[in-house]
Amino acid sequence: MMMEKDELDWILVPLGLGLMVTYHVWLAYRIVVHPQYTVIGINAVNRQLWVKTMMEDPGKNGILAVQTLRNNIMASTLIASTAIMLSSLIAVLMTSNGTGLSSKPGAETVLFQGSTSRLALSIKFFSILLCFLTAFLLNVQSIRYYSHAGILINVPLKKHSPVLTPDYVGRAVNRGSYFWSLGLRAFYFSFPLFLWVFGPIPMFLCCIVLVFLLYFLDIPLGSCLDDGSEKNDIAEMV
Repeated sequence: MMMEKDELDWILVPLGLGLMVTYHVWLAYRIVVHPQYTVIGINAVNRQLWVKTMMEDPGKNGILAVQTLRNNIMASTLIASTAIMLSSLIAVLMTSNGTGLSSKPGAETVLFQGSTSRLALSIKFFSILLCFLTAFLLNVQSIRYYSHAGILINVPLKKHSPVLTPDYVGRAVNRGSYFWSLGLRAFYFSFPLFLWVFGPIPMFLCCIVLVFLLYFLDIPLGSCLDDGSEKNDIAEMV
């Protein structure tokens, strides 16, 4: 019976994680090759246009631009603070005696399938901890790029150096958004890993549900651009 429980972890957990990784590899390929058919690609172009609009008249739009970037910094700060707080909580659970969850005789249920040994639970908690630490580091990088863009976006176009262009500032804003999105994805990965504590079956089901939900969040119903030259411009901006 113990072998059968262990086999559930060896089969369902790699399948669930493989499904999540495969979806994100496909999404990354679609963003690079067909960005006009992804929400991330379309938003990247809109951010470039927004930066150009803000820099055309910094005297009029400067406060709006800085306030908008400040809101993005606050969002990244909130996620980074939450991630480091949850990382500390998971670290406490790993170092305490509470890692023996469901390892007592008679505690087995339909939900608690798979390995429930102390080593297995430590691996599960460490996986969750790794997701939160990754989310923290990615959001710190997001704050860095947003702060950098907040300084550059108020430079008047007629007085800036040849190196500083709206495209350069737009890339900084987009990089901040990319890091923020990656940090949010790290949080998404923590959901099935958390359910893995209760067994590989809930974890696998969560991976399937997450992939379907993320697909509808990442892929728009249709492209907003039909002209081929405009699609090429999107690929260059992204």
